[in-house]
Amino acid sequence: MRKDTVVKILDALRAEYPDAECALDHRNVFELLVSVVLSAQTTDKGVNKVTPALFKKYPDAKRLSKASPDDVSNYIKTIGMYKTKSKNIVNLAKMLVENFDGEVPQNYDALISLPGVGRKTANVVLSVGFGEQHIAVDTHVFRVSNRIGLVSADDVLKTEEGLMKVIPHDRWTESHHSLIFHGRNCCHARKPNCDACPINSWCKKIGV
Repeated sequence: MRKDTVVKILDALRAEYPDAECALDHRNVFELLVSVVLSAQTTDKGVNKVTPALFKKYPDAKRLSKASPDDVSNYIKTIGMYKTKSKNIVNLAKMLVENFDGEVPQNYDALISLPGVGRKTANVVLSVGFGEQHIAVDTHVFRVSNRIGLVSADDVLKTEEGLMKVIPHDRWTESHHSLIFHGRNCCHARKPNCDACPINSWCKKIGV
């Protein structure tokens, strides 16, 4: 896809979703990191329902590191894979305390060394938490970007690399949020609402 076409798509998505941003409620980078880990295969709304009580009990890495996974499970048992996630965030907190003085590191390699943290989570934390330009590819970004023709890739990593090539660097984070919002509100997995789509003029799916 031509880069001028990519910019037109991004402009149209910006106009359609001017408030597109991280949907996970958080007050600091620690809460953001834990929330993103909890959001795997779970809706952001579901995570936002459990984190207020969780963070009231465990407001920082030091206190969460001393928790038992079973106790943490009681706070997050309404979300998917809660037992595994309970262990991950407790062990994550322990590593933060032991290796990073209780602070979330502003470093990709350090982030992915933490339990439950993969490429997508690290990119979200670096972009939303630290203001860096990154593209985090979740299911919405993967589906939408390949469907409309921004990239043509068969896995998440290739999708991220392709998007980084065609999207201007200063719009990486913006495009991540815009594509998520478009996937949630219009370009649905099973039945995309193409008639109401603000970018259907450039979408390869409908043959334009």
